[in-house]
Amino acid sequence: MKIGIVSQSYYPRYGGVTEHVHALAVELRRRGHEVTILTSHFRKGESGDAQFVRRIGYNILVPFNRAFVDFTVGFTLKGQLKRAIRELDLDVVHVHCPSAPTLPVFAVQVSDRPTVGTFHSTGGRTSMQDFFHPWLKHIIGSLDAKIAVSTTALATAELYYPGPYELIPNGVDVERFHPLVPPFPEWRDPNFVNLLFVGRLDPRKGVQDLIAAMPEVVERTEGRARLLVVGDSYLRPQIEAQVADSARRHVHFMGHVPSADLPRWYATGDIFCSPATGNESFGIVLVEAMAAGRALVCSDIPGYRTVVTPGENAACFPPGDVRALARTLSQLVDDEARRRRLAEAGRIRALDFAWPRVVDRIEAVYRAAVGQRRASQAGHSAA
Repeated sequence: MKIGIVSQSYYPRYGGVTEHVHALAVELRRRGHEVTILTSHFRKGESGDAQFVRRIGYNILVPFNRAFVDFTVGFTLKGQLKRAIRELDLDVVHVHCPSAPTLPVFAVQVSDRPTVGTFHSTGGRTSMQDFFHPWLKHIIGSLDAKIAVSTTALATAELYYPGPYELIPNGVDVERFHPLVPPFPEWRDPNFVNLLFVGRLDPRKGVQDLIAAMPEVVERTEGRARLLVVGDSYLRPQIEAQVADSARRHVHFMGHVPSADLPRWYATGDIFCSPATGNESFGIVLVEAMAAGRALVCSDIPGYRTVVTPGENAACFPPGDVRALARTLSQLVDDEARRRRLAEAGRIRALDFAWPRVVDRIEAVYRAAVGQRRASQAGHSAA
């Protein structure tokens, strides 16, 4: 098949949707499909795109859903998308976050090919969705198939766009993220247990709670805990300023890192921590950390419950409870045997999300969408 994947989020913007889109494209290409990712230009970041990336318009960040989301601006976006779909002669158009302006919505609007939408977001009703729903419901209604990445994403999507949906989770490359990946030796020290955070420095990711917990963690562990923060945003200076003096020597901001280095950062951590406060539909970083064989600490929120079982493959705490987070981390720093048990159970759980399993199901959705469109066209011709 010739497949076009439309996503407003892609490298150099890091995040769950970016990782999902890239890994999906890689696995589909490995299976012999021709895949092109249609996304926007980013004014800063990595250059030297692979041949299967085509960029339209320019990206800006706008606040939404307690985070900052990508938004494509530019002249004739619809025309450029329509031209790309025609020139690439696509068999399927796969749009991620199809109700998000602008690139995803426009792609659904102009596509004259079988079109699939994957819904990633979690949250309740919003004034923005309420306002645009009368216009969007007809566009989203034209999709040939809809996918939700989790039960929480499904519930959110169905608030505005009733089913049917296929429930297909995010995937993880269990060979790329693997317990045998070598760490960065300069950040390995027998005197320290490394806590690791990976993600965009958005308020809903909870990094501010992790920073607030560090003085107590340092005190409880007698200075054995060290936090490595991998990720960036324009809020980074503000977040760095929140580090207490008593914990400053134990907190290190690594900033933006190349995608190729990400597995080694997971390998460098002993405990991976994701203290998101809510509105997470799945948590790709959780699955990556478990695949890498890291002990996992995370907030007990509905989206994360679709991935982990508290006490079995993750140590969980109430979202936003800084004291509980500090206690959970401190106890795990001091209990190497428990870290090992969580890591082993997490690796087993991560295998359920291996990309080959996930893409088997996505390919089936593509085939069904193509068959449905052909049957519909044949019916119109007969009429």
